Amino acid sequence: MEHTVADAAEIMMQFADNTGLTGNAKPRRYLWTDAFAVCNFLELTTQTGDDTYRDLALRLVDQVHRVLGRHRDDDPRSGWISGLAEAEGAAHPTVGGLRIGKTLPERSLTEAGDRQLEWDRDGQYFHYLTKWMQALHQVARKTGEETYDRWARELAGVAHDSFTYQLDPALPKLMYWKMSIDLTCPQVSSMGHHDPLDGYITYLELQAAAPGELRRETAEMEIICRGRDWITDDPLGIGGLLCDSLRLARLMAAGTEVQGGLLEEMLSSAAEGVRRYVRQNPTIQPVEYRLAFRELGLAIGLHAPALIEKYLGDLPQRFGAADVAAVALKRLSAHRDLATDIVDFWLAAENQGGAG
Repeated sequence: MEHTVADAAEIMMQFADNTGLTGNAKPRRYLWTDAFAVCNFLELTTQTGDDTYRDLALRLVDQVHRVLGRHRDDDPRSGWISGLAEAEGAAHPTVGGLRIGKTLPERSLTEAGDRQLEWDRDGQYFHYLTKWMQALHQVARKTGEETYDRWARELAGVAHDSFTYQLDPALPKLMYWKMSIDLTCPQVSSMGHHDPLDGYITYLELQAAAPGELRRETAEMEIICRGRDWITDDPLGIGGLLCDSLRLARLMAAGTEVQGGLLEEMLSSAAEGVRRYVRQNPTIQPVEYRLAFRELGLAIGLHAPALIEKYLGDLPQRFGAADVAAVALKRLSAHRDLATDIVDFWLAAENQGGAG
């Protein structure tokens, strides 16, 4: 199946209608999905030359801030979750973080934890916030409006200070996986597998646009990243690892100093993760046992190795152990067709609308 810009445009316009970005329906915002949508609308602008998509990206940013930057309708609290007054909150919509957008309200301090129920409860996720920082950074690049980068940096600062903590001054910081809406209380104390990596690379991108900013946060996150195992057989996790690898390769090609050997570790981990994932024969499973958003995350990531190969080929002197990266990229290239298989499967009408 040939996937065209027109296909992408149709899907994104359906998304706009279904979530209340266009039309008269009440907006239904979800931070993770919306971050991808902003980037999609920006790329559609580039591919088509139609500023309608740019306007939708900007409208979506504003709507996310005015919905997820404020307390829920069913919350006794109201206004900006930062606690700022109305006008100041609108000028700095990310300084209190952004809600996930989950269906259920967050767990109260007196309520016992329920591991399964927590997936449906609101709050703040660090890896959702880094995705939104990245989306804001892309808007700044495409529009030339520095305000979006400032909002991304303000979000990075509050997210870093809220999600990281230190048990002992002699030890590196750790991270919480999920925080309360007001960022005062951890809801899930364990650390997300790739959260430090997402943070480190995102901070580096924001630093590149504003040298001197986020130095402390970047240095602390770099320490958290040291010596960690990035391998996962979760398709969304692998896809994110590959996308992060591409972002890191771009930074390195531009001359940014990064943690030595990190790119090679990431690519090797991704290659091993794909090997383990494919060994489970996931694409022959019935649709009710498959999850579209996790598989499509992998499909997106599998486009990264070819672009990384180009960076290594054009600027080999910028990459330390380029041979190690090349081996991992060769292993990943063997699974190039998997991305097409995944997208074809989920574009088929009979596979949509179910539990996946």
